[in-house]
Amino acid sequence: MKRNIAQAPCVLPFFLSAESGQRFCLFHRPAPGQPMRGAVLYVHPFAEEMNKTRRMAALQARAFAAQGYGVLQIDLYGCGDSSGDFRDARWSIWKQDMALACEWLTQQIPGPVSLWGLRLGALLALDFSVDTPQLIKRLILWQPVMDGRSHMNQFLRMRIASQMLADDVHSDAIGATSATLRAQLAAGASIEVGGYELASELAAAIDLQDASARAPHCPTHWFELVAAADTGSGMGTDIAPATQRHARRWRDAGVQLHLHPVCGVPFWASPENAECPAMLAATTALCA
Repeated sequence: MKRNIAQAPCVLPFFLSAESGQRFCLFHRPAPGQPMRGAVLYVHPFAEEMNKTRRMAALQARAFAAQGYGVLQIDLYGCGDSSGDFRDARWSIWKQDMALACEWLTQQIPGPVSLWGLRLGALLALDFSVDTPQLIKRLILWQPVMDGRSHMNQFLRMRIASQMLADDVHSDAIGATSATLRAQLAAGASIEVGGYELASELAAAIDLQDASARAPHCPTHWFELVAAADTGSGMGTDIAPATQRHARRWRDAGVQLHLHPVCGVPFWASPENAECPAMLAATTALCA
């Protein structure tokens, strides 16, 4: 149902009804009297990275809203404060959540939506945008995961590392390797990693995601952390070869790609809520 947001506070928390329960959302709207310039849907990263990046997401959402954009943050199914457990999350359900969020946004702000995704959320945003080109005006990718299988391998290595540090050397889990964990997933079992129960169906769907094989149809802005190349500006130039290869494939496929190297800490992996001012500044300048 369409909501009247004319008198809403600058940040509106609410639950969006879905087929399987509700999705917790935050809607950041421009200040009263300021015309809306467009809509942005934020797609959060995977597992614990979602929690570690909440501050950066909030800061950027506020910056977009200050420029006249309505920004919707949604906790996908099984994540955050939304319905479901993480073990029940599925890639297809997450895409349905995004479609629902886009529908809600276009009821508030007519016209196409910009997708802003972080890490695995960027890969999910890409996948959704390719399937729904008529809905998406622009992609904003923060440190995108380009290969789902590699990302799953990194996630599983967290389980192996925690086992190596375990005090209980008699635990049945000790001795697991990436191969044995993969075998369990292939057999349909779920695996607990860092407090998150990963279902075999979700792992298999993420494994299939390859950004180099799915070129976006809309203008795309890729923000990538790099080593500092100067002092003071926050901008860098030492882009990783893998990033350059992916960018070249997309450009060869006709993608209108803008690659933005920025300097800063990998805030999605920091033990505390770290900030990356250069990422915020570069992204905000994009929509000025």
